[in-house]
Order: sequence, then C-alpha cells, then structure tokens
Amino acid sequence: MELALLLVSMAAVVLAATAVSERLRFPAPLLLIVVGAAASYVPGVPTIHLESEVVLLGLLPPLLYAAAIQTSLVDFNANRGSILRLSVVLVVLTALTVGAVVQWLVPGIGWAAAIAIGAVVAPPDAVAATAVARKIGLPRRVVTILEGESLLNDATALVALRTATAALYGGVAMTEVGVDFLRAAGGGVAIGIGFFLLVAWLRTRVTDPLMDTAISFLTPFAAFVAAEEVHASGVISVVVAGLLLGHKAPIIQSAQSRITERITWRTVAFILENTVFLLIGLQLDWILADVADSTLSPGHIALVCGATLATVIVVRLAWVFLTWLFRSMRPDPLPASWTFLIGWAGMRGVVTLAAAFVIPDDAPHREVLLLVAFTVVAGTLFLQGLTLPLLTRLLDVPAPDPAEDALARAALLQQAADAGLAKLEELEYDDHHGVSDQIRSRLDQRSFAAWEQLATAEDEETPSELYARIRGEMIDAERAKVLLVRDKGKVPSDVVSQVLGMLDIEESMLDAGTDAPERVRIGSLSLAGGRQCDDLEAYPAIETVADPSCARCLADGTRWVSLRQCLACGHVGCCDSSVGKHATAHFHETLHPVMQSAEPDESWRWCYVHNLTG
Repeated sequence: MELALLLVSMAAVVLAATAVSERLRFPAPLLLIVVGAAASYVPGVPTIHLESEVVLLGLLPPLLYAAAIQTSLVDFNANRGSILRLSVVLVVLTALTVGAVVQWLVPGIGWAAAIAIGAVVAPPDAVAATAVARKIGLPRRVVTILEGESLLNDATALVALRTATAALYGGVAMTEVGVDFLRAAGGGVAIGIGFFLLVAWLRTRVTDPLMDTAISFLTPFAAFVAAEEVHASGVISVVVAGLLLGHKAPIIQSAQSRITERITWRTVAFILENTVFLLIGLQLDWILADVADSTLSPGHIALVCGATLATVIVVRLAWVFLTWLFRSMRPDPLPASWTFLIGWAGMRGVVTLAAAFVIPDDAPHREVLLLVAFTVVAGTLFLQGLTLPLLTRLLDVPAPDPAEDALARAALLQQAADAGLAKLEELEYDDHHGVSDQIRSRLDQRSFAAWEQLATAEDEETPSELYARIRGEMIDAERAKVLLVRDKGKVPSDVVSQVLGMLDIEESMLDAGTDAPERVRIGSLSLAGGRQCDDLEAYPAIETVADPSCARCLADGTRWVSLRQCLACGHVGCCDSSVGKHATAHFHETLHPVMQSAEPDESWRWCYVHNLTG
C-alpha cells in the first residue's frame, strides 16, 4: 500500500504541477524539479534512491521509443552529419575535457573516475531537449538535430562510461575501447533492424488495434534487453527500431492502429517525461547528506561542481561553432543564430543522473561525483532552459510559420485528392446510385477546408468553419439521444459503444479540420523556394490589385470566401470554396495556368496544370 500510495501521489503531483506551469507559463520540467527538491525535505516523504537499473531499463527504452517513432527518418537522414558529430564526437570530447578538469581539481581521484563522470555529464537528454525546444517553437531543422542527437548520444556516453568503469579495476587498451564501441554500435543497429523486421511482419498480420498497441509496448523493452544481453547498445537498437517502424507505419499498420498507438504513446511519454523531472528533484536531500561526509571542503566541492557545469557548456558552444565555421561554405548552411541555439540547448536530464549511479560505490569521491551530476542536470535545465526562450526572441529566430504549414498542407491534400480522383477514373464499376458524386463531394469538402485556413479575413466564418460548427451541434444532439436510449437499457451496450465511437471519430475529424485557424491567419505568406514547374517559373509573384473583388460574384449576388488573381491577364475570381468557383472557371475558359492569392499579405501561387504551389 505504501508503494501504491507513493506512485499515486507522484502522478497527482505531476498532473497538478503541469497544470500550474501552463497557467504560470513556466516550463513544467523546471517546476517539477523545484517541487521534487522541496518535497524531499518534507517530513513523511520517503527518501527515493533512483537506481540506475530502473532508469536505464524501465524509463529510458519507452522514452526513446516514443521520441523515435515520432521523428522523421527523412529529416533525420538529411541532418545525419550534424547529428553524428554531436552525438558521437562531441560526447567523447566532452567526456575527456570534463575528465581533465575533474582530475586537475580533485586530488587523488584518478583518470578513470574523472573520465567516468565526464561520460556521465556528456550527453544532453532527449526528454529535456524535446520538452523545451518544441515548447518555445524552435525551427524544425534545429529541433530535428537536437532530437536526433539526444536519441543517439546516450549510447556513446554509456559505452564510454562502461570503459571508464572497467578501467577503475585495471588497464584498458585503446583497441578494446574501439572494439567495444564498434560492437555496441554495430550490434545495436543490427538488432534494431531485426526487431523492425519482426514487428513489421507481425503488424501485417495483426489487425486488432489493441494487439498492435500491445506489440508496440513490448518492442522497446525487448529490443533493449536483447541488445544489452549480447553487449550491444540497447539505446541504438531501440532508436533504430523506432525510427524504422515510425517511418513504415502508414504501410504496415491499419489506420485505427496508428491512431491508437499515437495517442497511447503520447500519454505514456507525457507521464514518464514529467515523472522523470520530479524524480530528479527528489534526489537532492540524500545526495547532499552523503556529500556532508566528504573529505573535501564545501568550497572545494562547489568549485568542482561549478567548473564541471561551465566546462560542459563551453565545450559544447565551442564545438558547434567550430563545426559551423568549417561547414559555412557548404550549400544550405545553418545560420549562426541557429547554431548558437543548438549549442545553448544542451540540457541534461535523468540519464545523466542515472548513469552516475553506475559508478562503483568504492570509486574515489563518489558522493562528490553524484553531486556533480546533479549540479550539471539542474544547472543546465535552469540556466539554459530558462534563458533559451529569451535568446530565441533576441536572436529573432523564426518559429515554424502556421500559415506556411497551412499552405503546404492544403497543397499536399490537393495533390492527394487529385491522385485519388485519377484512380477513380481508372476503376470500372456500375454507379447507379451516384456514389462517385458523393466521393467527389467529400474530397472537395476536405480540400476546400484546407485552403480556407489560408483566408486572412478576420471575423468571417468560412464555409468549412460554419459546417464544423453546425455539424458539431448536431453531433451533440445525436450523442444526447444515444445516451438517453442507453439509459433505458433496451439496446445492447456493445451497439451503443459502437455508435458513440462513430460519433467521436466524426467529431475528432471536425476538430482536426478546424485546428486553430486564428494562428494560421496571423502569418504572412510570402514564400521562396519549393518545388517549381515551367509555368510557375514563367509567372513570378506580383503585387496584386488593391481592393480586389470578384465581378461575377457581384453580378450573381453571391459572396466569395477568398480571391485569386490570374497572372496571365489579371482577372480576379473567387476560390473553389466560394459558390461560383470563378477562379477555376476562368482557368477552364482561358487555360491560363497560374493564379496568385489576392488576399492581403499573401503571395503564394498555384499552378492548375501541375498542381504545385509556388
């Protein structure tokens, strides 16, 4: 009962602190560390020793897997050079540099123990990087690099820690270090690919979403244990399996299985991520109690902790700028401001604290090394985590533009709809009930809803928003009727559940289709680059007419939703969400291929011939 009460209390604290952080606009991870540290001194709160096995086997695999299945393999591969330099070279460099500093400051500690603590504090944390980077809206390329680095750097650090720990009990040859690293990396990749192939084969034969999700739960733990059993890297095996399974999910999983897995892992990640930070804070009391018995003076201990924290930060900044200088002459370099944010976003987390407990009990000054690890974790989270949003604003680093995302989403949906309609034309069927017209109507409704999110007019309800509002109120009435029938007990409960599930799915589709249109409309669409065709190159963007209007809508007495201007003759017509669809009608009448948005602050173009945006 005591354990159950402790777990329930921790879950309640996590939820309450997260809710409070949203109101205070304060990062939840940092608030949870403060709450945990304060709670560790409250009488009656049990002392919790965070064992390394609990973190490395119980928490790390699911957290890594949850992050990996959501990481784009395409983006990961596009930035693999930056990711590998940070996750391998920088980790080794940090471990050696910190080891040299600790060896210099702590008398009699020895190189093995010094490099061990260097390996412990070297890797930034996947949870910390994701929690902070996504919250403040860093550019997607920066987030991809940080996530990719934090997915792989634990493997490098754990191999270095294992080597340094072994050196505490005897010499370790450099050849052994190299062989150990190759075995860990190569074996982890091989086992990760093996689990991907096995799970992919199972998923092609399992259609039940519950069974599929159960397999998903088992995968990270099985991959981690299998790799560690043969002395390979469990971290790499989990990451490889997660990246590949996430990339192939649209092919090997059913739609229901993907929805169930996505929601389930988001819930698991939310609980574990926040619990991790609470656990970090709960370690403070007993770590400080152990340090009180150290032979080093408090001032000396503070010097070691501060010097290690400073070394970790400075080495990372120096490395990212050094690599940036060498790569700045290559195509598509990162801006200097983005590079600085990558260097500053080196927050450490629970893996650092857990890895510190791997250091043997008889290692010299172990209690000081544990405090060093805690200081680096708390110091980087508070110093860098709190200042990163401010630095992002000062450096004027742009967040992903919701308007640009809306345009890309609308264009992609349009291309998908065109492919679907092309397939419809190829199919042979007897349509006596007008099914093809219903299909076309539903495709149009989906495409129009996406394009309408680009409308910049404020206080103007688009057709799709009106449809979502009316249909939402209808669904509420339908659900109330179903619940009334359920309460009478005359309809089987399974049937009631199925009908309620159908209504929930339709309501969720309405929510997804009208997601935050206000955020979209505050963006300014003036895009450069992207895919091009001959027609888009022949008709560059122009300044559209002032106070545009659709003459045909005015003549017909109808209202338009958004306006488009032909780049060949200057004709202005209404978009396809409008009743008249006069812009498209103009294309069919004249075959003028490219039109441009005539809405304020928008300069995107659309090629009717190739279905591309410019």
